[in-house]
Amino acid sequence: MRRSRGAAALLALSLTATGAGLGLALAPQAAAITPPVAFTADALSTWQPNGVVWALAEAGGQVFAGGTFSTVRPPAGGSGSERQAVNFVALDAATGAPTSCELSFTVASGTATVRALALSPDKSTLYAGGYFGAVNGTAVSSLVAVDVASCTVKTAFRPAFAATVRALAVTGDTVYAGGDFLTVAGQPRGRFAAVGATDGALKPFTADADEPGRAVEVTPDGQNVVLGGDFFTVNGANTHALAVVDASSGALTKAYPGFIETNSVVKDIATDDTGFYTANEGTGGGVFDGRIALDLPGFGQRWRDTCLGATQAVLPYRQVLYSASHAHDCSSVGEFPDGQRHHLLAQPTTGTGKLGWAPDTNDGIGEGIGPRVMTVGSKNGVEYLWVGGEFTTVNGAAQQSLTRFASTGDTGAPTVPVASAVSFRPGEVQVRWRTSLDLDDSALTYKVYRNGAATPIATVTADSLFFKRPQASWTDTTVAAGQSYTYRVTATDAAGNTSALSATASVTVPTTVDGYPNQVRADGATQYWRYDESALPFVADSSAGGNRAGVHLNAPALRQTPGAVSGTGTAIGFNGTDTQVYGDHRQSVGSTYSIETWFRTNTTRGGKLFGFGNNQSRGSNQYDKHIYMTNNGRLVYGVYTGATRTVTTATAYNDNAWHHVVATQGPGGMTLYVDGVQKGTLAVTTHENFSGYWHAGGDSLGGWPDRPTSEYWAGQLDESAVYPTVLSAAQVQNHYALATAPADSVVQVTAAEDTYANAGAPGTNYGTSSSLAVRGTSFYASYLRFDLPAAPAGTVLKAATLGVRTSTMSGAGTTDTVSVVPVTGAWSESGTTYTNRPSLGAPALGAYPGIPDGSAAHTATLTTGSVAAALGGSLGLALTSPGTDALWLWSSEAQAAEGTPRLTLTFGAP
Repeated sequence: MRRSRGAAALLALSLTATGAGLGLALAPQAAAITPPVAFTADALSTWQPNGVVWALAEAGGQVFAGGTFSTVRPPAGGSGSERQAVNFVALDAATGAPTSCELSFTVASGTATVRALALSPDKSTLYAGGYFGAVNGTAVSSLVAVDVASCTVKTAFRPAFAATVRALAVTGDTVYAGGDFLTVAGQPRGRFAAVGATDGALKPFTADADEPGRAVEVTPDGQNVVLGGDFFTVNGANTHALAVVDASSGALTKAYPGFIETNSVVKDIATDDTGFYTANEGTGGGVFDGRIALDLPGFGQRWRDTCLGATQAVLPYRQVLYSASHAHDCSSVGEFPDGQRHHLLAQPTTGTGKLGWAPDTNDGIGEGIGPRVMTVGSKNGVEYLWVGGEFTTVNGAAQQSLTRFASTGDTGAPTVPVASAVSFRPGEVQVRWRTSLDLDDSALTYKVYRNGAATPIATVTADSLFFKRPQASWTDTTVAAGQSYTYRVTATDAAGNTSALSATASVTVPTTVDGYPNQVRADGATQYWRYDESALPFVADSSAGGNRAGVHLNAPALRQTPGAVSGTGTAIGFNGTDTQVYGDHRQSVGSTYSIETWFRTNTTRGGKLFGFGNNQSRGSNQYDKHIYMTNNGRLVYGVYTGATRTVTTATAYNDNAWHHVVATQGPGGMTLYVDGVQKGTLAVTTHENFSGYWHAGGDSLGGWPDRPTSEYWAGQLDESAVYPTVLSAAQVQNHYALATAPADSVVQVTAAEDTYANAGAPGTNYGTSSSLAVRGTSFYASYLRFDLPAAPAGTVLKAATLGVRTSTMSGAGTTDTVSVVPVTGAWSESGTTYTNRPSLGAPALGAYPGIPDGSAAHTATLTTGSVAAALGGSLGLALTSPGTDALWLWSSEAQAAEGTPRLTLTFGAP
């Protein structure tokens, strides 16, 4: 259902590993900072004014800042003390500290301010505009020329502006000004004027506007001047907020009637060799707040970025357009939906797509706009992007009104990946993680470590942006059934900054296929949230390659038991007030789809279980393709076609039991199933077409029939899946049957006792040793005792495996076959020696056909019947070999707990 508008996601992967990758295209390796971005996102130490910075300019390694302030002070933790700086300060581009150039801008009445700074083409003269009557005591009138070398006022330059000058552009012989003024030197000039660059004498240039001018820029060929501001006419012609005029006469070259919304203005204009760019600010609804690129010649639009969040400044630099704004909604260009403000962005000069550069400020003081102006300075071969405004923090740290970013010295490490691992079938583990955030690198390299090894088992390269952090995944196909594994992941940027290791993700590989999740994947789910995570905020996608993860909002309850699927997994709990899961992948939904989830609740306030909306963390204003519950417990499945179209159950399901619901739409219309049974149909084949995100546990429901008291769900969900096809009635019934059938259960048993015997030391007991040893000549044998549980009621033992781990000793592996045989004689860990070692039985229960050198886990499948006979009691096993190549293993006394001998028992239905 439409309430107003919509965002996107992308991922690219390359893999180098012994396993296999899932469903992702190759991406290039990152450079030092991901090209074409030229600056890091690491803010540098910079002196800070006590007010607002409105203007910046750079010459000879100095950066000049003008604004409305009275002092500057060192950055937090920096040396020095606060000093006077009346609306102007000159700073060293490389250190951020004040230089010897000191100018004081004052006025007899009112508040003096510097609003514009510009340099002559040779950078020998600095021009400053604003509202002021004197500079260092020399009388001037809102526009002044300063000799850069001596930092003194050029008294020969004597223009007289009767009101505030807000914008400046300079050529070899002319200074163009825009602002609030109506006269210059007593002559009528409406908001735009030109004066001589040497003497300030008024020029014939006339481009009279009806409202204030805020931006002025000369085209690279010097033939035209681009004007921006609040105006609706220039020289009487209809051209709102933007105009191109002749550089000599001011006559209109290009008008833009209706080009920019009437409630929006142009705050800044910048040019490069290919065109010019506008920064736009709007007020009220239906505004244009973004950026426009226009080509040279012709002055026609190249592209328009319609992000919402007033843009204050634009700066093209090396084919990248940097912008200062408080962008909060870029859904109209396929990016982030309405939500958090982002104050500094970068995009190619050829289009609207945002790049991997996103340092941030806050809104700050004054109007609460944040950054307002940018310039690039250089010194000693390093380039610096300077940003001024009214912010009071940068990247979360205290810093007022000025900051800078360098072209070198990337020191910020990516955030720590949040990883999980899952196995649905023997021989395969899927490792998944939410891609990390790095504010100046979009392409990151991830390393996957298994079982605590120092060398990664896989290397994956994936793209992410601050608003697109999709799931990355890698499939380990070198795992053994019944064996447990641990995985950890790091993220590294191209400068070598590496995150800490992720928390450990543990998984046991099943000995048989896990029926329910395997079928969901086989039936083509492209998004599958199982809710088995133990940590916020990442919800893994368990589909076979969709990588459409979710994000927890407001900390829903994790690891709720029992889950919906018999014998496996956990559920997620929602509080009915503000918790939900939203998708991390912006997508569109085709004409055919299916939605599936399990739910349990006793709520009488209703709420949305699962559905599609155009926003993420805020309530959507477009929303349909959803399942919700009414206050009396009935389920509603609905789409929006210009009107709400719904299928509703006759039965209530708020009985605090697990229920299965599937909603489908396709050429046959809409169908709703509950617990494997069709509950209603509707001959509607269309829905609202918009891009958005899947939500679990809550989203908007305004305007829908039988709207519940709460839009948020109070209860538990499990196994939520989305398909790009219509599930058949048989598939739905099969899913329900698989979930409710007895499931296999896995039990791991660690050795209660273990030791080894050594013919070379016949009287020595090795019960406290951290190692076990096996060899035929000279003889070593290892003995293991396991206390086994009884089979769970209604199940039998289906599989048993013995897992061991070679030690870190050089040559710990063996070329000989190692047999697992039953122990028939009596023995104890603390008393067994070679002399009194126990007798062994036959036949062998399993074997390791040689084990390679290097510390690693190894698994042997055991004869099920022999192990089953010992259930509920004690099972003794011995490891023996016939050859001369010794095998060395970790014992239960080893510090590495993951290396201790263990039995993995799989129980299931007879």
